[in-house]
Amino acid sequence: MNQKKTISVQKMTLTAVFMAMTIALSTFSITVPGGHLYFCDAAICTGAILLGDPVLAFIMGGLGSFLGDLLFNPPSMFVSLFTHGIQAAVIALCASRLFKTGSLHEKHPLGAEFTARLIGVLLGAIIMVVGYTFGRAFIYSTREAAILKLPFEIVQAAFGAVVSLALCAPASSISHAFRKYAGQH
Repeated sequence: MNQKKTISVQKMTLTAVFMAMTIALSTFSITVPGGHLYFCDAAICTGAILLGDPVLAFIMGGLGSFLGDLLFNPPSMFVSLFTHGIQAAVIALCASRLFKTGSLHEKHPLGAEFTARLIGVLLGAIIMVVGYTFGRAFIYSTREAAILKLPFEIVQAAFGAVVSLALCAPASSISHAFRKYAGQH
């Protein structure tokens, strides 16, 4: 049986908005030894959590960072496409599917949701740090530059993870309170 998956207008709009934010935040950076520290991870992680769809998250994070790099840092654009795309897909997958059933979800739905998101952004941070470190070392720069930039990659990944969890927490609380008030579980 062939089932077509339809994407809602809201999901398409959310994908486009977060893709635009990723491109825009690719232009803002802090100069650090060996390069720049970018803020686009905050948009990528937040968008991936809110989208909850790995394919749309890959498009948002991967294509968004690819286009940002195409405009502002072309040597790393393909590394960005795959690294941020996979990062966003893994975050969306974890946030949308981990702990959706079972005793943890039944007893502590907010805790289960936060834990799923936390696991997602931690895995996403690892993917981002490893992807850019290898990309910098073997594709568009040198091993020395990759080692020099590694601490800043970790800071960038941690910043994106913390900001996304902080931004998404109020939305979860409001959503759960509304469902409880409306009699839905």
